[in-house]
Amino acid sequence: MAAASATATAMSRLFSLTTTKSTLSTLAITTPSLHFRRSSFTPSLSLRRNIHHRRFSTSSTASTISAAISAGDNLPNATFSYLDAENNVQTLTTDDLTAGKTAVIFAVPGAFTPTCSQKHVPSFIQNAAALKSKGVSVIACVAVNDAFVMKAWKESLGVTDESVVFLCDVNGEFTKAIGAELDLTDKPVGLGVRSRRYAMIVNDGVAKVVNMEEGGAFTFSSAEDMLKLV
Repeated sequence: MAAASATATAMSRLFSLTTTKSTLSTLAITTPSLHFRRSSFTPSLSLRRNIHHRRFSTSSTASTISAAISAGDNLPNATFSYLDAENNVQTLTTDDLTAGKTAVIFAVPGAFTPTCSQKHVPSFIQNAAALKSKGVSVIACVAVNDAFVMKAWKESLGVTDESVVFLCDVNGEFTKAIGAELDLTDKPVGLGVRSRRYAMIVNDGVAKVVNMEEGGAFTFSSAEDMLKLV
């Protein structure tokens, strides 16, 4: 009986040791597995960061796609839109604006923005009669905004006639064609890609004067500047 009891005790101890070794062995295998999963997750984060940088780099080069229009160049074919008094969408082409006549076309980065609303557009509203007395048939304000915004802006500025027409550059096509894109996608106000500020005098479809500002600067594109050159 004593021998049998001793044998049972020895077997119990052996089983306990075996179980412990097995458990330790399992833990030893499991730990590297957890470490491997953490390690494999890091490259995926790095890949997403690289993709983000590529998207930013692409958008920052958008303004270098085409050269800006110069004096002596023909205006590209483009269609602009606006809302009439009954809020119906109407369209005008560059030919409608400039064929057989002298036109002043000026552009702003955005409707309702401070410099555009307080300085640039008011200069043309105040000097519209003076420009037309010097042979200008059309004065057009162009922006990469929708037609509804452009009409609301016109009304907010107190323009009740066609002394200055407010035109939407549909999808920025005219702006792109003349190389006047202004990439503001890095700004926190949601402007996206707009137009550089400029003013030009166009005679029968040909640009005679092009005063293209650096970005949204306002230094030589006012109505007063155009009056000196028309």
